[in-house]
Amino acid sequence: MKKCLVIGGSGDIGQAICRKLLDDGWTVGVHYHSSPPTLELPSSSFTIQGDLSNSEGIELFLEKLSPDWDGVVFAAGSAFRGLFQDSGEKEMDLLYNIHVKSMWRITSYIIPSMITKKCGSILVVTSIWGETGASTEVLYSSVKGAQRTFISALAKEVGPSGVRVNGVAPGMIDTKMNQDFSEEDLHTIEQEIPLHRQGKASEVADVCSFLLGERSSYITGEIINVSGGWK
Repeated sequence: MKKCLVIGGSGDIGQAICRKLLDDGWTVGVHYHSSPPTLELPSSSFTIQGDLSNSEGIELFLEKLSPDWDGVVFAAGSAFRGLFQDSGEKEMDLLYNIHVKSMWRITSYIIPSMITKKCGSILVVTSIWGETGASTEVLYSSVKGAQRTFISALAKEVGPSGVRVNGVAPGMIDTKMNQDFSEEDLHTIEQEIPLHRQGKASEVADVCSFLLGERSSYITGEIINVSGGWK
């Protein structure tokens, strides 16, 4: 049975991905920070706690992590909305560590085993804002942009070793991260989306399932937008 590590597995999108992977027959290692996932796990799957918001926490997490995985999904998320000039170093470091540095460190720890086996799949849940940028979300857009180039570059580097690297870029998804929007703001956004609605976490999970599985065996270095056509 193949094993997949899901970083950020206790969030709305992360839990939807875990559920889908369990349905697909994967053994799942579910990472969480402070709130364990609420989904029921079979005896073969398990949770792993870790604080990825700082360098020390990342290193402590790696110390208790097995390096042998067939797949890894980076779905951890933290956002900061506000004017760029009001962004402090604390917010900058937080988003950098969660979205970029922990991704680098965990991948570098896991990927040697994948290369040895000549197979493996790395999947990053990024954002449409990593491509186009969003006003008042400069920090978030920046780290998501870094994830996009990470996907493209690493896919070229490890493709000859049989390891695939892809991404999913959600748009406006109905999750707790977006609960601070007013009803009026949500309505305005939904009218801008060609499908005129927010996406579901399960719709993101379906695309993740496809990219991690054998049906996408000739796809690498790609990022699929799950945005209802919103850009």
